[in-house]
Amino acid sequence: MEGQEKYKAVLSQYDTLLNDDVIKGEVERMLAENFEKNNTADVHKFLLGIIDLTTLATTDNRERVAAFTQRVNAFETEYPELNNVAAICVYPNFADVVRMNLEVTGVNIAAVAAGFPSSQTFQEIKVAEVSMAVAAGADEIDIVMTVGEFLAGEYEEMCETIIECKAACRDAHLKVILETGDLKTASNIMKASILSMYSDADFIKTSTGKGEVHATIEAAYVMCKAIKAYYEKTGRKVGFKPAGGIASVADAVKYYTVVKGVLGEEWLTKDLFRLGASRLANNLLSEILGSEIKFFG
Repeated sequence: MEGQEKYKAVLSQYDTLLNDDVIKGEVERMLAENFEKNNTADVHKFLLGIIDLTTLATTDNRERVAAFTQRVNAFETEYPELNNVAAICVYPNFADVVRMNLEVTGVNIAAVAAGFPSSQTFQEIKVAEVSMAVAAGADEIDIVMTVGEFLAGEYEEMCETIIECKAACRDAHLKVILETGDLKTASNIMKASILSMYSDADFIKTSTGKGEVHATIEAAYVMCKAIKAYYEKTGRKVGFKPAGGIASVADAVKYYTVVKGVLGEEWLTKDLFRLGASRLANNLLSEILGSEIKFFG
């Protein structure tokens, strides 16, 4: 079986006909039943340790990224009782800056690549950018699914991009961003999740944070359901990363509640669950310590 039919056959193995109103109701019930029991100091500390601390500003430069990295280094001295962030996420041309300045262990280097944030460039450039980011020191690569191809039903082309970028990652992990706000429906989000995982994504991620609609709790719920269904069918665990507009402690706890409720305790590790954020780290730190702190700038 070749071409589009192969990918349609993959999708046919899963329930992709979802009702958005039903999904909304299921999420509301899950949060009503479990949010308060998860809104604890221990959970806040856990969430701090799974953040991909992110700077993706037009004004970024080597000096600024170096200073950003030094704050992560200093965190372990100033707050030795707390887990450091999981990764520092930057544009690919700054991966080497993080590598040269990062002094602590256990913090990965993540880079966005492959025509981020739109994925609208030549395939050769996407693959080259991924390869160059890994060579510069990135442990993790975040790419954007070709949303336009997906919406046009060009599944083979969309999946080939992911497959080629995954090959270019070598030993680095690949996170595939679905840009769920542009997918609009739960059914589309489910289909995009399945196809991305089938194309060897190590993580699936909600959003770039650059679009009009950022991460939503309903999209997260659907993606987690897709991860669970894929794991039950294949035995392969794929990670989940909500990102884009997640700044408040309450929002972070909501995503935790969905991951725990759908995927269970075994997904509550930084190897399988990340939060993409810039402001969230300070807000969690302030909540944990009981006073306003702006440690990460």
